[in-house]
Amino acid sequence: MRRLAASTLLILGLAASLPASAQDEASVEDQLDALDRRITRLEDLNDIERLQRTYGYFVDKGQWTHLANLFAENATLEIGGKGIFIGKDRVLEYMQTAFGPDGAPKGIIANHMQFQPVVNVSPDGKTGWLRGRAFVMSSAGWGLPLYEDEFMKEDGVWKIARLSGPFTMYTNWEGWGKNALNNTWPDKFDPPPDLPPSTVYLTYPAYYIAPFHYPNPVTGEVFRPSPGQAGAYHHPPGTPEQESALNIGRLADGTQPIATPPEN
Repeated sequence: MRRLAASTLLILGLAASLPASAQDEASVEDQLDALDRRITRLEDLNDIERLQRTYGYFVDKGQWTHLANLFAENATLEIGGKGIFIGKDRVLEYMQTAFGPDGAPKGIIANHMQFQPVVNVSPDGKTGWLRGRAFVMSSAGWGLPLYEDEFMKEDGVWKIARLSGPFTMYTNWEGWGKNALNNTWPDKFDPPPDLPPSTVYLTYPAYYIAPFHYPNPVTGEVFRPSPGQAGAYHHPPGTPEQESALNIGRLADGTQPIATPPEN
Protein backbone atom coordinates (compact mmCIF):
# COMPACT_ATOMS: atom_id res chain seq x y z
CA MET A 1 0.00 0.00 0.00
CA ARG A 2 2.88 2.39 0.82
CA ARG A 3 4.41 1.66 -2.58
CA LEU A 4 1.10 2.30 -4.32
CA ALA A 5 0.62 5.55 -2.44
CA ALA A 6 4.13 6.69 -3.31
CA SER A 7 3.57 5.84 -6.98
CA THR A 8 0.28 7.75 -6.97
CA LEU A 9 1.93 10.82 -5.45
CA LEU A 10 4.72 10.61 -8.01
CA ILE A 11 2.24 10.41 -10.87
CA LEU A 12 0.18 13.29 -9.55
CA GLY A 13 3.32 15.38 -9.00
CA LEU A 14 4.57 14.76 -12.52
CA ALA A 15 1.15 15.55 -13.97
CA ALA A 16 0.93 18.78 -12.02
CA SER A 17 4.38 19.85 -13.21
CA LEU A 18 3.39 19.69 -16.88
CA PRO A 19 2.88 23.07 -18.57
CA ALA A 20 -0.64 24.32 -19.12
CA SER A 21 -0.38 23.77 -22.87
CA ALA A 22 0.35 20.09 -22.32
CA GLN A 23 -2.53 19.77 -19.89
CA ASP A 24 -4.79 21.36 -22.48
CA GLU A 25 -3.75 18.78 -25.08
CA ALA A 26 -4.42 15.75 -22.94
CA SER A 27 -6.60 15.15 -19.97
CA VAL A 28 -5.13 14.35 -16.58
CA GLU A 29 -6.68 10.90 -16.99
CA ASP A 30 -4.67 10.29 -20.17
CA GLN A 31 -1.50 11.52 -18.51
CA LEU A 32 -2.01 9.20 -15.55
CA ASP A 33 -2.63 6.27 -17.89
CA ALA A 34 0.56 7.02 -19.81
CA LEU A 35 2.63 7.28 -16.64
CA ASP A 36 1.10 4.07 -15.32
CA ARG A 37 2.14 2.28 -18.50
CA ARG A 38 5.68 3.61 -18.14
CA ILE A 39 5.89 2.41 -14.53
CA THR A 40 4.52 -1.00 -15.51
CA ARG A 41 7.07 -1.27 -18.30
CA LEU A 42 9.94 -0.47 -15.91
CA GLU A 43 8.64 -3.08 -13.48
CA ASP A 44 8.43 -5.62 -16.31
CA LEU A 45 12.03 -4.96 -17.31
CA ASN A 46 13.18 -5.44 -13.73
CA ASP A 47 11.09 -8.61 -13.29
CA ILE A 48 12.51 -10.20 -16.45
CA GLU A 49 16.09 -9.49 -15.39
CA ARG A 50 15.36 -10.81 -11.89
CA LEU A 51 13.89 -14.00 -13.39
CA GLN A 52 16.97 -14.59 -15.55
CA ARG A 53 19.33 -14.03 -12.63
CA THR A 54 17.26 -16.35 -10.42
CA TYR A 55 17.73 -19.08 -13.02
CA GLY A 56 21.50 -18.71 -12.60
CA TYR A 57 21.39 -18.95 -8.82
CA PHE A 58 19.27 -22.12 -8.99
CA VAL A 59 21.83 -23.62 -11.40
CA ASP A 60 24.59 -22.85 -8.88
CA LYS A 61 23.19 -25.12 -6.20
CA GLY A 62 21.36 -27.72 -8.29
CA GLN A 63 17.86 -26.52 -7.39
CA TRP A 64 16.34 -28.19 -10.45
CA THR A 65 12.71 -28.33 -9.27
CA HIS A 66 12.72 -24.63 -8.42
CA LEU A 67 14.47 -23.94 -11.72
CA ALA A 68 11.88 -25.84 -13.77
CA ASN A 69 9.11 -23.86 -12.11
CA LEU A 70 10.53 -20.69 -13.66
CA PHE A 71 9.43 -22.01 -17.08
CA ALA A 72 6.04 -21.79 -18.77
CA GLU A 73 4.28 -25.11 -19.39
CA ASN A 74 5.24 -25.26 -23.09
CA ALA A 75 8.59 -23.50 -22.80
CA THR A 76 11.71 -24.69 -24.61
CA LEU A 77 15.25 -25.14 -23.33
CA GLU A 78 18.36 -25.33 -25.51
CA ILE A 79 21.78 -25.18 -23.85
CA GLY A 80 24.95 -25.46 -25.91
CA GLY A 81 24.40 -27.73 -28.90
CA LYS A 82 22.51 -30.40 -26.98
CA GLY A 83 19.17 -29.91 -28.72
CA ILE A 84 15.72 -28.61 -27.73
CA PHE A 85 13.67 -29.82 -24.76
CA ILE A 86 9.97 -28.93 -24.81
CA GLY A 87 7.91 -28.27 -21.67
CA LYS A 88 8.80 -27.62 -18.05
CA ASP A 89 8.60 -31.34 -17.21
CA ARG A 90 11.26 -32.10 -19.79
CA VAL A 91 13.37 -29.22 -18.45
CA LEU A 92 13.30 -30.88 -15.03
CA GLU A 93 14.06 -34.32 -16.52
CA TYR A 94 17.03 -32.93 -18.43
CA MET A 95 18.50 -31.23 -15.38
CA GLN A 96 18.04 -34.16 -13.00
CA THR A 97 19.28 -36.75 -15.50
CA ALA A 98 22.30 -34.80 -16.76
CA PHE A 99 23.39 -33.24 -13.46
CA GLY A 100 21.91 -35.42 -10.70
CA PRO A 101 19.09 -35.00 -8.16
CA ASP A 102 18.19 -31.71 -6.52
CA GLY A 103 20.84 -30.27 -4.25
CA ALA A 104 24.49 -29.25 -4.35
CA PRO A 105 26.68 -32.40 -4.38
CA LYS A 106 29.59 -32.52 -1.97
CA GLY A 107 32.89 -31.58 -3.58
CA ILE A 108 31.24 -29.95 -6.61
CA ILE A 109 31.39 -26.24 -7.41
CA ALA A 110 29.22 -24.48 -9.99
CA ASN A 111 28.98 -20.69 -10.13
CA HIS A 112 26.80 -19.27 -12.88
CA MET A 113 27.59 -15.54 -13.00
CA GLN A 114 25.53 -13.36 -15.36
CA PHE A 115 26.43 -10.00 -16.92
CA GLN A 116 25.50 -7.40 -19.55
CA PRO A 117 21.71 -7.94 -19.76
CA VAL A 118 19.79 -6.10 -22.48
CA VAL A 119 16.05 -6.40 -21.87
CA ASN A 120 13.08 -5.42 -24.05
CA VAL A 121 9.31 -5.79 -23.66
CA SER A 122 6.69 -5.93 -26.40
CA PRO A 123 4.26 -2.98 -26.68
CA ASP A 124 1.39 -5.09 -25.27
CA GLY A 125 3.49 -6.06 -22.23
CA LYS A 126 2.94 -9.82 -22.72
CA THR A 127 6.30 -10.85 -24.17
CA GLY A 128 9.86 -9.94 -23.29
CA TRP A 129 13.40 -10.75 -24.41
CA LEU A 130 16.81 -10.69 -22.81
CA ARG A 131 20.27 -10.93 -24.28
CA GLY A 132 22.95 -11.56 -21.70
CA ARG A 133 26.25 -13.25 -21.05
CA ALA A 134 27.24 -15.73 -18.37
CA PHE A 135 30.58 -16.86 -17.01
CA VAL A 136 30.37 -20.39 -15.64
CA MET A 137 33.01 -21.68 -13.25
CA SER A 138 32.47 -25.31 -12.33
CA SER A 139 34.33 -28.43 -11.30
CA ALA A 140 34.13 -29.54 -14.95
CA GLY A 141 35.81 -26.40 -16.28
CA TRP A 142 35.06 -22.89 -17.55
CA GLY A 143 32.35 -21.81 -19.98
CA LEU A 144 30.96 -18.66 -21.61
CA PRO A 145 27.33 -19.07 -22.71
CA LEU A 146 25.44 -16.22 -24.34
CA TYR A 147 21.69 -16.04 -23.77
CA GLU A 148 18.98 -14.91 -26.16
CA ASP A 149 15.90 -15.73 -24.11
CA GLU A 150 12.19 -15.06 -24.49
CA PHE A 151 9.70 -14.52 -21.64
CA MET A 152 5.92 -14.53 -21.39
CA LYS A 153 3.56 -13.00 -18.88
CA GLU A 154 0.89 -15.36 -17.52
CA ASP A 155 -1.69 -14.04 -15.05
CA GLY A 156 0.62 -11.13 -14.24
CA VAL A 157 3.70 -13.33 -13.63
CA TRP A 158 6.71 -13.46 -15.94
CA LYS A 159 7.96 -16.93 -16.93
CA ILE A 160 10.68 -18.25 -19.22
CA ALA A 161 9.21 -19.13 -22.62
CA ARG A 162 12.44 -19.94 -24.45
CA LEU A 163 15.89 -20.32 -22.95
CA SER A 164 18.66 -20.48 -25.55
CA GLY A 165 22.29 -20.55 -24.42
CA PRO A 166 24.86 -21.20 -27.16
CA PHE A 167 28.40 -21.36 -25.81
CA THR A 168 31.09 -18.95 -26.94
CA MET A 169 33.90 -20.91 -25.31
CA TYR A 170 34.35 -24.00 -23.16
CA THR A 171 37.57 -25.30 -21.64
CA ASN A 172 39.02 -27.37 -18.84
CA TRP A 173 41.06 -25.93 -15.99
CA GLU A 174 44.17 -25.58 -18.15
CA GLY A 175 42.42 -22.62 -19.75
CA TRP A 176 41.01 -21.50 -23.08
CA GLY A 177 44.34 -20.18 -24.33
CA LYS A 178 45.78 -23.69 -24.23
CA ASN A 179 42.89 -26.10 -24.46
CA ALA A 180 39.55 -24.79 -25.73
CA LEU A 181 37.02 -27.62 -26.04
CA ASN A 182 34.12 -28.17 -28.41
CA ASN A 183 30.93 -28.09 -26.34
CA THR A 184 28.31 -28.35 -29.07
CA TRP A 185 27.78 -32.04 -29.77
CA PRO A 186 24.12 -33.08 -29.30
CA ASP A 187 24.66 -36.64 -28.02
CA LYS A 188 27.15 -35.95 -25.23
CA PHE A 189 24.91 -37.17 -22.40
CA ASP A 190 21.38 -38.31 -21.59
CA PRO A 191 18.53 -37.60 -21.86
CA PRO A 192 18.00 -37.21 -25.62
CA PRO A 193 16.33 -33.94 -26.69
CA ASP A 194 12.87 -33.63 -28.22
CA LEU A 195 14.22 -31.79 -31.26
CA PRO A 196 17.69 -31.44 -32.79
CA PRO A 197 19.69 -28.23 -32.23
CA SER A 198 18.16 -25.14 -33.79
CA THR A 199 21.59 -24.08 -35.09
CA VAL A 200 24.77 -26.08 -35.52
CA TYR A 201 27.78 -23.91 -34.67
CA LEU A 202 31.34 -24.00 -33.43
CA THR A 203 32.81 -22.64 -30.21
CA TYR A 204 36.16 -20.87 -29.83
CA PRO A 205 38.55 -20.70 -31.70
CA ALA A 206 35.72 -20.33 -34.22
CA TYR A 207 32.84 -18.08 -33.23
CA TYR A 208 29.10 -17.91 -33.69
CA ILE A 209 27.13 -14.65 -33.52
CA ALA A 210 23.70 -15.34 -32.05
CA PRO A 211 21.14 -13.07 -33.80
CA PHE A 212 20.15 -10.03 -31.75
CA HIS A 213 16.51 -9.60 -30.75
CA TYR A 214 16.88 -5.81 -31.23
CA PRO A 215 18.45 -3.39 -33.72
CA ASN A 216 21.09 -0.78 -32.97
CA PRO A 217 19.35 1.35 -30.28
CA VAL A 218 20.85 4.59 -31.64
CA THR A 219 20.57 4.21 -35.42
CA GLY A 220 17.71 1.72 -35.58
CA GLU A 221 19.70 -0.34 -38.06
CA VAL A 222 19.40 -4.11 -37.83
CA PHE A 223 22.65 -5.94 -37.23
CA ARG A 224 22.87 -8.78 -39.72
CA PRO A 225 25.30 -11.55 -38.83
CA SER A 226 27.00 -13.16 -41.77
CA PRO A 227 24.48 -15.17 -43.82
CA GLY A 228 27.15 -17.83 -44.24
CA GLN A 229 27.52 -20.91 -42.11
CA ALA A 230 28.61 -20.90 -38.49
CA GLY A 231 32.18 -21.93 -37.98
CA ALA A 232 33.36 -20.10 -41.09
CA TYR A 233 35.67 -17.79 -39.17
CA HIS A 234 38.35 -19.99 -37.66
CA HIS A 235 40.47 -19.48 -40.81
CA PRO A 236 40.59 -16.63 -43.35
CA PRO A 237 38.02 -16.65 -46.19
CA GLY A 238 39.15 -18.59 -49.21
CA THR A 239 41.35 -21.04 -47.32
CA PRO A 240 40.59 -24.80 -47.52
CA GLU A 241 39.88 -24.85 -43.77
CA GLN A 242 37.31 -22.08 -44.08
CA GLU A 243 35.65 -23.75 -47.07
CA SER A 244 35.40 -26.99 -45.12
CA ALA A 245 33.85 -25.13 -42.17
CA LEU A 246 31.02 -23.95 -44.41
CA ASN A 247 29.53 -27.42 -44.07
CA ILE A 248 29.26 -27.19 -40.28
CA GLY A 249 26.21 -25.02 -39.67
CA ARG A 250 24.22 -21.99 -40.75
CA LEU A 251 23.48 -18.70 -39.03
CA ALA A 252 19.94 -17.44 -38.55
CA ASP A 253 19.05 -14.25 -40.41
CA GLY A 254 18.71 -11.92 -37.43
CA THR A 255 16.88 -9.08 -39.22
CA GLN A 256 13.99 -8.70 -36.79
CA PRO A 257 12.92 -5.25 -35.54
CA ILE A 258 13.04 -4.30 -31.89
CA ALA A 259 10.78 -6.12 -29.43
CA THR A 260 10.06 -9.03 -31.75
CA PRO A 261 11.64 -12.48 -31.52
CA PRO A 262 14.49 -13.62 -33.78
CA GLU A 263 13.34 -15.10 -37.06
CA ASN A 264 13.57 -18.88 -37.57
